[in-house]
Amino acid sequence: MSVPSEPAAPAHAPFPDDALPSGRVHAEVAARTHSGSRPNNEDAYGIYRIGRFLERVSSNVSTDAAPGRYEDSGNLLVVADGLGGAGGGEVASATALRSIVDMVLRSPKWALKLDDPETRDAEIESLMTRSRGYLQRMHALIREQQASDPRLAQMGTTLTAAYTVGLDLFVLHVGDSRAYVLRRGRLHRITHGHTLAQQYADHGVLPQAAVDAHPLAHVLTRAVGAPVDTLEVDTHHGGIEHEDRLLLCSDGLTKIANDDEIAGVLHGAQGSDAACAALIDLALARGAPDNVTVVVATFSVS
Repeated sequence: MSVPSEPAAPAHAPFPDDALPSGRVHAEVAARTHSGSRPNNEDAYGIYRIGRFLERVSSNVSTDAAPGRYEDSGNLLVVADGLGGAGGGEVASATALRSIVDMVLRSPKWALKLDDPETRDAEIESLMTRSRGYLQRMHALIREQQASDPRLAQMGTTLTAAYTVGLDLFVLHVGDSRAYVLRRGRLHRITHGHTLAQQYADHGVLPQAAVDAHPLAHVLTRAVGAPVDTLEVDTHHGGIEHEDRLLLCSDGLTKIANDDEIAGVLHGAQGSDAACAALIDLALARGAPDNVTVVVATFSVS
């Protein structure tokens, strides 16, 4: 696994139009994955709903005065693209998914409401800090596996995860999988690729439009499990709007489809599962040279 050095990116990256509307959010979420033309599928994905509820068992007070039931929920979406071959990539991506879920379950605090103006900024910063800590521990776990088994010495994984809580959207990112949001017909790329070709573009050596087709577009400058002690993680925060459509995908899609084509599919599909199916079909129609995984969430705000 080749992971050259890269200038550290800011801990927080901008997200398009992060003004928060008012209302309750419903997410319709779906996912699909395919091995493409490869014999094994080293991608892993997960969709989880995180919630808390209060339900009245007995009371002599009317439900008008004390509600009978209340529920809050959030959504955790993850895509990991394993690296290393010979089974190592599958181990790395599965380990990343399993470990992030385990760390969330062990967390003493789940952020499920961030609308108190007195605590909101502190809660957001705390969530960002915990999330970066999760990925750092995931990184250490994969490196421990590398050291304990020579067959896994070269393994690693990308990791792109989204967490929605109320009207807030958080994205964590390492590698070259991507997160996009389709908003009012326009596709915004949330994540920034950690590849050598992208690094050349960042330094002005290569035009941005030439990055995806460049021979070094597959050479990662960051990965979970890379030979560095401290993992640099990009974090993004923004708001959710009515009819936003969020996409997480491995590079098996973006290698063969450009942003305009992806936007067209997301805009035209009726529902999240239909969007996932159409994106997979697009990759397969073009030969799908790599594993391809897509997770789509469509939001409604009322």
